[in-house]
Amino acid sequence: MATIAFIGLGNMGGPMAANLAKAGHTVKAFDLSPKALETAAEQGCQVAESAQHAATGADFVISMLPAGKHVQGLYVTGEQPLFDLLGNDALVIDCSTIDAETARSVAAAGAEKGVGFIDAPVSGGVGGAQAGTLTFIVGGTDAQFQKAQPILECMGKNIFHAGDHGAGQIAKVCNNMLLGILMAGTCEALNMGVKNGLDPKVLSDIMKQSSGNNWALQVYNPVPGVMDGVPASRDYQGGFQVDLMFKDLGLAMEVSQQSASATPMGSAARALFNLHKAAGHGSLDFSSLIKLYQDAE
Repeated sequence: MATIAFIGLGNMGGPMAANLAKAGHTVKAFDLSPKALETAAEQGCQVAESAQHAATGADFVISMLPAGKHVQGLYVTGEQPLFDLLGNDALVIDCSTIDAETARSVAAAGAEKGVGFIDAPVSGGVGGAQAGTLTFIVGGTDAQFQKAQPILECMGKNIFHAGDHGAGQIAKVCNNMLLGILMAGTCEALNMGVKNGLDPKVLSDIMKQSSGNNWALQVYNPVPGVMDGVPASRDYQGGFQVDLMFKDLGLAMEVSQQSASATPMGSAARALFNLHKAAGHGSLDFSSLIKLYQDAE
């Protein structure tokens, strides 16, 4: 069993840390939220007084942070960067969704200190984090991937090696751009059906068995009352926030510009989520985008 520092205990990070503790690892957890730390302690984690305290003596450091600047600050540019504290045998597994260039630069800074770093963003949502069925998309060397794999398997079901450092982030933003497009289209179709007198559950069942079937219809229906256990059934609380989807679509647009890739549907999805965010719904789950269609009519 390993000693693992876990930094960032939000909707995703908290359940991930709990699953590592459940698997028998020693998890030293840190977050700025006292409530998140209290929950982590209840789930078998050791509460650390700081990220530095958590990382000292750790075999692995796992971070789940909001943006690239936070990852850069934690490991490289902060007052007490973790790369200065970690031993040469330690491996950092950053599960944040950030830009690929930051992932590459942080990996290079770690290499200069003799510390391994991989980008390993996740897919699968809060439900996947709680169930331990996440998908991990890893960017790093073959040796780093092999070292991380047993740890990632405690939190996820599908572990992919996308390529070298930064590749995990590229694959993640491609996936999330498609997710945003699919959710926007699903909301649009369901809203049109309801406006024309159809029952949303019946329409969802029809489309699930037809060529319009997709992940949102299968496990994340955006219409309240259609599916139990999803954010739509609890006022769009506790899921993947609109703010984060908007951020990820912005990262996708940066990638598209760097590679001169045409992304008209991704751009349209970002504009829709921006409108929804501007209306004050940034903290709601991204499936709440259906409210944008409902409010417009």
